Amino acid sequence: MYNPFNYTRRRSDRIRVGSVLLGGDQPVRVQSMANTDTNDTENSVAQCIRIVEAGGEIVRFTAQGVKEAENLKHIHAALREQGFEVPLVADIHFVAQAADVAAQYVEKVRVNPGNFIGMVRRETPDYTEEEYNAEYLRIRERFTQLIAICKEHSTAIRIGVNHGSLSERMMNRWGDTPRGMVESCLEFLQVCIDEDFHNVVISMKASNTLSMVHAVRLLVHEMDRRDMHFPLHLGVTEAGDGEDGRIKSAVGIGAMLQDGIGDTIRVSLSEEPEAEIPVARQLVDYVRSKADHEPIAADIAPSFSPFEYTRRSTRRVGIIGGDQVPVVMMPQDGGFATLPDFLLKEGVVTDQQGAEYPVYDVTQLQLLAADSSALKFLKLEYPQLTVEVLRLLTADPSIVVILTSNHVNPVGEMRAFFHTLLIHDIPTPVVLHRGYEVNDIQELQIKAAADLGVLFLDGFGDGIMLELPKGYSYMKRLGVEELNSVAFGILQASRVRVTKTEYISCPSCGRTMFRLQTVIARVKEKTSHLNGLKIAIMGCIVNGPGEMADADYGYVGFGRGKVSLYKKKECIEKGINEEDAVDRLIALIKANGDWKESK
Repeated sequence: MYNPFNYTRRRSDRIRVGSVLLGGDQPVRVQSMANTDTNDTENSVAQCIRIVEAGGEIVRFTAQGVKEAENLKHIHAALREQGFEVPLVADIHFVAQAADVAAQYVEKVRVNPGNFIGMVRRETPDYTEEEYNAEYLRIRERFTQLIAICKEHSTAIRIGVNHGSLSERMMNRWGDTPRGMVESCLEFLQVCIDEDFHNVVISMKASNTLSMVHAVRLLVHEMDRRDMHFPLHLGVTEAGDGEDGRIKSAVGIGAMLQDGIGDTIRVSLSEEPEAEIPVARQLVDYVRSKADHEPIAADIAPSFSPFEYTRRSTRRVGIIGGDQVPVVMMPQDGGFATLPDFLLKEGVVTDQQGAEYPVYDVTQLQLLAADSSALKFLKLEYPQLTVEVLRLLTADPSIVVILTSNHVNPVGEMRAFFHTLLIHDIPTPVVLHRGYEVNDIQELQIKAAADLGVLFLDGFGDGIMLELPKGYSYMKRLGVEELNSVAFGILQASRVRVTKTEYISCPSCGRTMFRLQTVIARVKEKTSHLNGLKIAIMGCIVNGPGEMADADYGYVGFGRGKVSLYKKKECIEKGINEEDAVDRLIALIKANGDWKESK
């Protein structure tokens, strides 16, 4: 049962993936995916070893055809000869026969319900009921064959649904929605149950953090209704690289881990695979530290739904609240060089025009009530939300709350605050505040995004403020610009405020048609000043056009040395030479009026 306030792991069945137990009482496993050519045994083995030595517990390889699936036998054998027992996973798209072959050699096979029986060619996307059911029977028959092979070889299956590659059949019936993802998964799960096959793990992935979170929550809800408890693999597809990739992954995956959902995760960065492991481990360990915390007592607001986004309705106070984008407040005195909306120093908030507003705490309620300022701030924690405070918030339309928490589970405590406001129909705007003691910028990115991103995804929060303890030694190395960048990054990854170019880039694998990291760097160099524009950089067409539904422009691998360019989901140019592709992308952006010169 969904409990937003008190952290506890979701009950899941325990399965075996080779030497690794997954789900049940097992720890959350971290994994990655190789980006080598699966036909290249030597380099594939070497990269797999680097992933394992970084702490990876499961490693996935693409098997885009039977040839690659056959070579997994040699990769598997070479690893075992060198003493590495890490379970291997074959990633299958379009070619079901490759799954049949790979299942004989590896510990797990990942299949995508959207393309398991290949690309279904149709003259029209519309389906009659008879056609819809007939295609399901073809899927069922083919999937049953794979299950029989997996039973024979004790091979696990991951049913991996991707938002970007839902089948035409599912799109026709359910649309491009979390419900469509869930229905796609449930069909395959029912076949597994009918065949008495339970060595199954599920994933519901999207590059859109909202879609990913809603799909996973909805799937868990539907499985609970059916008394199903399959373990879950978590990930945000095409998260990108650097700070953006870490923050986006921590927002999406962190939201689910905070809900107690997830038995294994992969952080999909457009970097070398071994770089994903420390990020994943840090995220898992941080959320796991909340276990067995002091209970938080609160009621769920009847108006709240965890399966869809509705921003909490708040009154407008200056530039905070209402239908305005969330603000960024910085507790530094470094000025407005990096454009936060407000600065907080010694109990006074200053805006960009130099106007000052007082900040009160719960011991100063009488002073707050007597203050006639048009905007004033009250710093609160959930346990301070007394009847007197609720009455004051109801009566005074000029108050903005700065909500903080020192609880080991700040997400649960802050959620309790918001649900209480919802229950009492109090529209006071709230700025989310958290302080962190961290050793480096990555730790701040992961912890802050995991804590605060989920609240924005839930529709809560009219602003954000990050803080490091006063006099904290790391503060000398981490100033207002770094804090500001993380704060704005969380808002963008949570899809509530866009302030920079957003890059939707895949993590690279053996299907990638070009050197992804080099291309990303080239595209960013030319386009990073196009604030608010979304550009997708995809290695191949498996998820490319689908995950680009959210993007304004797309750069997609078409073949070795060839690229196709997209405007939204429409392919504008196909098979152009890679060396010309970035310039042609810029020309496409200019032709559509979305280009502006950098300052």
